[in-house]
Amino acid sequence: MSSTAPPVLPISTAQSAESQPPVATPAVRAFIAHLNESVRNTLSQRRPWAELVDRSAFSKPESFSEAALRVRKNYSYFKVNYLAVIGLILAFSLLSHPFSLLLLLGLCCSWIFLYLFRPADQPLVIFGRTFSDRETLGILILFSVFVIFLTTVGSLLISALMVGFGLVCAHGAFRAPEDLFLDEQEPAATGFLSFLGGAASNAAAAAAPAMAARV
Repeated sequence: MSSTAPPVLPISTAQSAESQPPVATPAVRAFIAHLNESVRNTLSQRRPWAELVDRSAFSKPESFSEAALRVRKNYSYFKVNYLAVIGLILAFSLLSHPFSLLLLLGLCCSWIFLYLFRPADQPLVIFGRTFSDRETLGILILFSVFVIFLTTVGSLLISALMVGFGLVCAHGAFRAPEDLFLDEQEPAATGFLSFLGGAASNAAAAAAPAMAARV
């Protein structure tokens, strides 16, 4: 007695033709990678906080020139610590003013999602009107001027920076740097402006992949 096998129904394993979009674009990945590398390189230069607050190393400078020299030496040594202190003061000021914090976050998100990392082949459409890249850039610039100069955000940032710089200068002037092991091979241009220049260069390199897609 012969038995016939039941027919096998074909099972389709084809996936949906419409694939999910990637979580992060290559421009976003490059930006995050550059930002992560910059943060790691900066944190590697952090000095022990115990050296920063060593009370036995504080003394009154004898002259203004000595105070200025102390500030330069201490900044070269405690650069990352000083920037962390200024960042904490900025964060505290923003957290104590939630409305200004929301405005600043909205401004940053507008630049990130509406211009920097928006796909170049997808124009901005608001209420049925299509905006070109130039129009979008102009609107974002006007919005930035409004947020920074016509609200409390600008005055809050300036006041927090002034408090931070004043605290850093006071610490640098009264903290004797004789016990610090300064690198004599460090170039002379190690001031705050040169650090800002390096940070701006890193930010430009990080945003370059995103901006290249718009050209």
